[in-house]
Amino acid sequence: MKDYNEYSGEERQHPMKVSELAPDDRPRERGLKFGIGSLTNAELLALILRTGSQGHPITELCKEIMAQNGNLFLNLERRSRQEIMLCDGIGEMKAQQVEAIMEIVRRYNQENLSDRVKVTSADTVYDIMKPKIGNLAHEEIWAILLNRANRVIWKERVSEGGAAATVFDAKKVFRIALINRAEGIILCHNHPSGNLRPSPQDDNLTRNFREACRTMDINLLDHLIITTGGYYSYKNESSLLN
Repeated sequence: MKDYNEYSGEERQHPMKVSELAPDDRPRERGLKFGIGSLTNAELLALILRTGSQGHPITELCKEIMAQNGNLFLNLERRSRQEIMLCDGIGEMKAQQVEAIMEIVRRYNQENLSDRVKVTSADTVYDIMKPKIGNLAHEEIWAILLNRANRVIWKERVSEGGAAATVFDAKKVFRIALINRAEGIILCHNHPSGNLRPSPQDDNLTRNFREACRTMDINLLDHLIITTGGYYSYKNESSLLN
């Protein structure tokens, strides 16, 4: 038996080239190596559909589908399921997957940044968060992330506790804020007791998080305490955020 060191360079395995991969693996490898933007329309479709059928590699199927539609997703979008299934090797399941992709494209094109809720006052925040936390039997802290135009780009529960208190992790909030490129943050938490007055712990949380936001160059716009009967806004009623 040869020792590992006895193998010649010719006998050692070399990294497999894209051209040597099975047809179904090529779009994935190319996407990893050169970026998704380097793939053709047919390769993008193949990457999502993943597998073909016996005798029909998915790359070849997708080339045929796109060729039948002038290599335009606009044309493919118009096809019915039955028309998509006219391509040899495409069954009902694959045709449904293609329909799902086209539906995602349609919904994406219908979305608009202006559809995001614009926060103009604490009332807006209360309308957003009361249904989520106003009547809970335990405390939760939520972060609402805003862009430069004060439109909501993300909201997430960042802490959950008992009936009287919860532990707050500022680092978790900042991770979410940085991922979403937030310009502003509004904190919200509920008081299951129904008492709207902030506790000393609430004041300390607000004060400490305000300072942390300043070091991160993110604006802490408000901190609301929410119950079913109303809300307390630090921005409106406390000097801590003014």
